[in-house]
Amino acid sequence: MSYAALLLIFTIGIVAGFLNTVGGGGSLLTLPIMIFLGMPSAMANGTNRVSLIPQNISAVVNFRRKGYFDLKFGLLLALPAIVGSFAGATLAVNVPDSLFNKILAFVMLIVLFLTIKKPAASVDKPETPQTKLQTVILMLSFFAVGFYGGFVQAGVGFIIIAVLYRLTGMNLIKINSLKVFVVLLYIMASLFIFVKEGQIDWVVGITLAAGNAIGAWFGSSFAVSKGDKWIRIFIIIAVSLMSLKLLGIFNLIQQLFLR
Repeated sequence: MSYAALLLIFTIGIVAGFLNTVGGGGSLLTLPIMIFLGMPSAMANGTNRVSLIPQNISAVVNFRRKGYFDLKFGLLLALPAIVGSFAGATLAVNVPDSLFNKILAFVMLIVLFLTIKKPAASVDKPETPQTKLQTVILMLSFFAVGFYGGFVQAGVGFIIIAVLYRLTGMNLIKINSLKVFVVLLYIMASLFIFVKEGQIDWVVGITLAAGNAIGAWFGSSFAVSKGDKWIRIFIIIAVSLMSLKLLGIFNLIQQLFLR
């Protein structure tokens, strides 16, 4: 890619790292951008994961520095997610580009709906005591989270927030600290599949990773101090435009006007 394209990717990476850490949806920016710049969908999917590792390491370190880090509970959620991510990534590398783009577009529209309707987690809501049944449900839920994350990843942050908020009642800060830790572990597992299949552009991945790590550091600090309400409008606009692009709506409109 050109230097201009790499600069764009680095800049988008900063924004994506911030969004991923505060709430979610960063991959809804990075995946379409790489596809729009001419990268095959499977390679964009794999390359995106390279950037998420330093991003989440940065966020985990900062959350831990600020006193928000539950290693035992994080591992409980991460283990089934890792298993699920292997299955999801194996499916992803075998899906044709055209089908993957359509799936990604519909995922973005669903995430858009959830973003609009998503209730804000209250930092004052008491956490629900964990029973054995709740623990089993959480582990099964995170197997599904891992499968989805291994397959497409985009928007998984919103899914994790919804699952943990509804099943545990945790506040948004604790949820985000767990989210970045779980994603870090299952991303490393799913990345193995993409590396094995040669679906990584390392130059783009490292460029994106640098931006993501910077954004994640600021995002984790912001999450602790203020939360994520203000970014919802930005996500709604960005996701709307990119899902329309992936579905080919812009091309259809252009053809209609050229007639």
